[in-house]
Amino acid sequence: MTVYTHVTVGTNDLAKARAFYDDVLGKLGLKRLADLGENGSIWGVDAPSFFVLKPANGKPATVGNGVTVSFEAADRSAIDAAHRAALSLGGQDEGAPGPRNWKENAYAAYFRDLDGNKVAAYCFKPA
Repeated sequence: MTVYTHVTVGTNDLAKARAFYDDVLGKLGLKRLADLGENGSIWGVDAPSFFVLKPANGKPATVGNGVTVSFEAADRSAIDAAHRAALSLGGQDEGAPGPRNWKENAYAAYFRDLDGNKVAAYCFKPA
C-alpha cells in the first residue's frame, strides 16, 4: 500500500514547468505520463504520481511555506545529475548534493523549481 496517491505543485508557466520537470525528473527515472491540456501534466513511473498544475481556482500559484516534495533516486549519481539539471534550467539551489546525517546512507540534494516549489531527491544506498 502506498501512503499517498499523488502530490501536486502549482505553476504559473506550464510550458516552462513541463520542460524543467521533463529534464530534472528524467534524471531520476520518471517520465511525463499525461498532459491535462493547458491545465497541467503528470510525471511518474506507476502510482503514486507527481502533478504540476495551474491552480483550479484561477489564482496565481504560490509556494507552500515548509513544503518539500522529495523523490527517491536509484543512486547518488542520479541525484547529482538532477540537481545539476535543475540549476542549469534556472532552479535555485537549496542544498547541494551530499550526505544527510538524519539516516544512515542518506544522500540528497534540494532545489527550487521555476515557481519556487522546494524539491528534493534522496538515495539511501551506500556509496
